[in-house]
Amino acid sequence: MPTIAIVGAGPGLGLSIAKVFGGHGFDVALISRNKDNLDTLVAELAAAGITAEGFPADIGDSVQLTGALQAAITRFGRIDVLEFSPHAGLSMTSPKDVTLDTLRPQIDTLLFGAIAAVHAVLPGMLETGSGTLLFTTGGGAVNPYPMLADTNIAQAGQRNWAINLHNTLADEGIYAANVAINLMISTQAPEGIPYRAPDEIALDYWKLHTDRDQAEHFIGA
Repeated sequence: MPTIAIVGAGPGLGLSIAKVFGGHGFDVALISRNKDNLDTLVAELAAAGITAEGFPADIGDSVQLTGALQAAITRFGRIDVLEFSPHAGLSMTSPKDVTLDTLRPQIDTLLFGAIAAVHAVLPGMLETGSGTLLFTTGGGAVNPYPMLADTNIAQAGQRNWAINLHNTLADEGIYAANVAINLMISTQAPEGIPYRAPDEIALDYWKLHTDRDQAEHFIGA
């Protein structure tokens, strides 16, 4: 059975992605900080007939994240698809107020976390000449929002690297892409706020994995 590892798994988009890939025959490795939350997700997936297991880790801690992914590889054999979408919290910081201290948590989780995750799964992908790396950012990674300067910086770096991976790994059988989501992920939203249900967005991830033809997919109003 192929396996998808979802880094930053939660009850919204992460669970929806797990259901879509699990529905296509994938086992699911779920990684996030809270074990109780992971257990809840695993139970919900099991009820849908999907084999899943949780691996707790602080994604901003590269040693913990690497250990969790290595445990997932031991459990399932290998990781065929990595989906990286952790939430580092919304640090409401204007560009002029960015400091090393305000930026560091975002960089540790969103950029360094992405690098650690890829280095954990990429050797197995290169060995078999196949694999998919999907990264998720907000729309501010493309067009910055002034009030989210810290997050914008970290996600822009992650996006740049994801596209570089796309441009350099294709010849080795590895597909990489960035998904920039520029709307609210929800089944409803206040009037005038664009939104899209997580179950619908998750289908885009499956299409990217199967079509393998885009370096970036922008989801907006």
